[in-house]
Amino acid sequence: MSTKKLNIIFMGTPDFAVECLDKLLKSKHNIVGVVTSEDKKAGRGKKIKISDVKQYCIEKSLKIFQPNKLTDINFINEIIKLNPDLIIVVAFRMLPKILWKIPKLGTINLHASLLPNLRGAAPIHWAIINGLKETGLTTFYINDKIDCGNIIEQSKVKINDNENTGELYNKLKKIGSELLINSIDLIQEKSFKSKVQNNSTDYLLAPKLNKKNTRINWNNNSIEISNQIRGLSPFPVAWSTIKSNNKILKIYKSSINNSFNDRHNPGEIIINKNKIFISTKDGLLEIIELQLEGKRKMTSHEFINGYKNLNKEKLI
Repeated sequence: MSTKKLNIIFMGTPDFAVECLDKLLKSKHNIVGVVTSEDKKAGRGKKIKISDVKQYCIEKSLKIFQPNKLTDINFINEIIKLNPDLIIVVAFRMLPKILWKIPKLGTINLHASLLPNLRGAAPIHWAIINGLKETGLTTFYINDKIDCGNIIEQSKVKINDNENTGELYNKLKKIGSELLINSIDLIQEKSFKSKVQNNSTDYLLAPKLNKKNTRINWNNNSIEISNQIRGLSPFPVAWSTIKSNNKILKIYKSSINNSFNDRHNPGEIIINKNKIFISTKDGLLEIIELQLEGKRKMTSHEFINGYKNLNKEKLI
């Protein structure tokens, strides 16, 4: 194994990236700079919010860059001056060629799926939404297309039956940080041959989540809706609307439960033995944790006590 320290520039934003940056900082290599998103105003008070990566960099006294545009010539020149051997990208944004061509050993990305499956912005969510039993992580070289570069290394990870995105996310970020360090060793030792991705259209995609694709369609079957709820919990959360008052209802946790035979139209709410059930295309879904617009998250028991005339309401 080579003992030479590489000069690395790291690019990332959320805590998933922090796990990798922390592992890198504890390795033999030099982190010569970190690029993260600009500070943003968030919340009702419009307070300035900094990224998880920036917070970590402040604590560790790392050099931070927050360019508005990645093609800004002053920013590009600063990166060139740092003379990086490698740029590492984890949960950031698409890089222009002028930037990813700078390092001698290339620019690599850690992606939370087994590429070419689940290319896109939300691979962890969509793995569960699609009902997959297995996902994983991929390190690959960045090129002109999103998530299409040559693969360096992959690691498979099992998805448990009741696992939600938050739980899978925490599992993947730890395994991902270890995979990243190993991939850097492979690159440095030149002890592998990168693998060209299959560009067939047969693979699943992982598009950005929005209001439309997070809304529950009660005409789907119970397993599809259950997977959607797991895949969107704890964030951004699957949702529906109560027909009578048009209020948004977020659903965090559910369970397929056909313990009694009481068929209704899809979306209709049934209260049975102090539990909330919603009719789907092929059965009943028990709702365990939920949140009404303007209220806190609560259990179904708490919700029943606070929301009268819930029986026979309909979700749309």
